[in-house]
Amino acid sequence: MTRTGLKLATALAALALLSGCVVDPTMQAGSSNAPAKEVAPEDPPPPPQLQFAANYIAKQDGTFAVPQVPVEKVPVNMLRQEVDFPNTEAPGTIIIHPGEKSLHYILNNRRAIRYGIAVGRDGFGWAGEAIVSSRKPWPTWTPPKEMIARDPKLEKWKDGQPGGPTNPLGARALYLTTNGRDYGYRIHGTPDWWSIGRSASSGCFRMINQDVMDLYERVPDGAKVIVLNNDGSRANGLKLPPPQPVKAKATPKPKAQPAVTPDTGAAAPIPTAATGPMSTPAPSVAPAVTPSVTATPAVTAPAVPTPSTGTTTTASPTVAVPAAPAPAAPAATTPTPVVVQPVAPAVTVPAAPAPAPVVIQPAPAAPAPTCAVPLVNGICPQG
Repeated sequence: MTRTGLKLATALAALALLSGCVVDPTMQAGSSNAPAKEVAPEDPPPPPQLQFAANYIAKQDGTFAVPQVPVEKVPVNMLRQEVDFPNTEAPGTIIIHPGEKSLHYILNNRRAIRYGIAVGRDGFGWAGEAIVSSRKPWPTWTPPKEMIARDPKLEKWKDGQPGGPTNPLGARALYLTTNGRDYGYRIHGTPDWWSIGRSASSGCFRMINQDVMDLYERVPDGAKVIVLNNDGSRANGLKLPPPQPVKAKATPKPKAQPAVTPDTGAAAPIPTAATGPMSTPAPSVAPAVTPSVTATPAVTAPAVPTPSTGTTTTASPTVAVPAAPAPAAPAATTPTPVVVQPVAPAVTVPAAPAPAPVVIQPAPAAPAPTCAVPLVNGICPQG
């Protein structure tokens, strides 16, 4: 074999060896017509909340049933769990961080149990120190007067709402006081588990019922409670929220009053009792003329002394009639007839007739004497 042929044979042999590394589809296991085996997908990992589900199962507590909490709907950092918590406080102390919506119960070895909470809504938060003065299971809730003023629907509970599953304080309550004074703040349960992690209360700290029941068993009376500022800093003394404004009650609309027509007429004069002969009030411009009376011209008599008759005429009772308003004085100097409003006829008392004047006739003058001697019985003796 020539050298060229040898090289060709060697190349063919190498090609054959290389072809042996190629997988023939027809040589695979099974037939090419058989479906390929599917690989089952891996199960998704369980939600992290499920590892805490045992803490929130339904339970019976005396005569009340505590329902199960759907932990998958609660943020995992709001569920009860033991965590590292470096601090310098004594075990048994409660530290509340409103900004993080968390409550830590201090354990030994720089560890703590963390609970999720709801805190006061805007304007209702506070900070400072307090103590747990008392604890109560299934407490009665009595809304303060300020809360009733803000929400009048709570008036029905002014004497207290008995404890139970629908009570706003939930299954347990820890009552807080500062320097012996109760400001109305509590650490308590709630039937509204979905409010945990929010700013939703009037200053109290809400917990899931199963969590507050757990804390209730750990905390003794007199335990120290530290409420931090929202930024996590320590408060300098007690910082209370300002008083909240009270909703003003709606002012009822005034009822419509009937229109009053002003009286433009002149007020009638008040009648007065007559003490003498009746006289009709006269206008200031011209004397009123009564239609039923005819004026008689006055007679001027000689100035002769008139003997007094000694008789007094007593006026009969009269009826006083209000006079019509006096008309305005006319500008002309000539008297204008005055229109007199019709009035009821008055009783006219005739005046006693005045005695006729006595005219003294002068005695006739005596005739001139014609007797030369004195008269005797008026007769001249010489006749």
